[in-house]
Amino acid sequence: MRLISCEYAGQRYLGAAEEETVILPALAGAAPNDMLSLIEAGPAQWRRYAAALRDCPPLCRVPLAAVHLLAPIPRPRKNIICLGLNYAEHAAESLAVHGRSPTAPEHLVVFTKAVTSVTGPHADIPLDDRVTTQLDWEVELAVIIGRGGRGIPAARALDHVFGYTVLNDLSARDLQFRHKQYFLGKSLDGACPMGPWLVTADEITAPQRLDLRCWVNAELKQRGNTREQIFSIADAIAVISRGMTLEPGDIIATGTPAGVGFARTPPEFLRPGDVVECEVSGIGRLRNRIVAAE
Repeated sequence: MRLISCEYAGQRYLGAAEEETVILPALAGAAPNDMLSLIEAGPAQWRRYAAALRDCPPLCRVPLAAVHLLAPIPRPRKNIICLGLNYAEHAAESLAVHGRSPTAPEHLVVFTKAVTSVTGPHADIPLDDRVTTQLDWEVELAVIIGRGGRGIPAARALDHVFGYTVLNDLSARDLQFRHKQYFLGKSLDGACPMGPWLVTADEITAPQRLDLRCWVNAELKQRGNTREQIFSIADAIAVISRGMTLEPGDIIATGTPAGVGFARTPPEFLRPGDVVECEVSGIGRLRNRIVAAE
């Protein structure tokens, strides 16, 4: 299923996208009507919701163009868990900028983005040049946890995944490097576009074989594949959950391939008017315009 969160006729809905149509079961009184409630309800409810989508009357079907797509989880309950330097070529380009040996990390690099950074797949991204002049792009595959747990073994980790979506880990490099940590530079308002929908795990049979691409103003900047990840999705879930309980609805951004702006010669950063597009094969594409903050 391609599950969506959206606004339609002034109300928020949970639904599913099929080609150029969306199905909104709540128009016929079906529940649940938000993504977190569905995920937290567990596998039996997931199956019932899938059946409800199949059995929805015509009144629940509306054109995709008639809805405003939101991030699949518009307001996560917890910070987005992010993996840094998880592609060897990106690790090399990042370390080289700082004059360090381009070696792959031996251990998972983990940071978070604030929930207030989350925005929709077609939302404008505000850029305040009084805050940052070095806004950068990072296309990523994001994993949404369905079944929580602690001490999850890698061999069973993918059984805990509810689905996948596309995420742009927009990063204010000047803040990131000035403050000697990731959080502030990664958590600006609007700096985490996600979507356009959540594709359930049953439809992504090979999550380590997905192509990632990022364009800025139609120019290809990043191109990679999840098979190039240093730490696989399953390994990352296992490491993170060793001492920290993962819960339904948790989001893990799995890292970005090479081609980011700050590592280019000369460095490149986003400006008002730029359009950033991020795509993961089998899922979809984000398209966000950078605008001057008011």
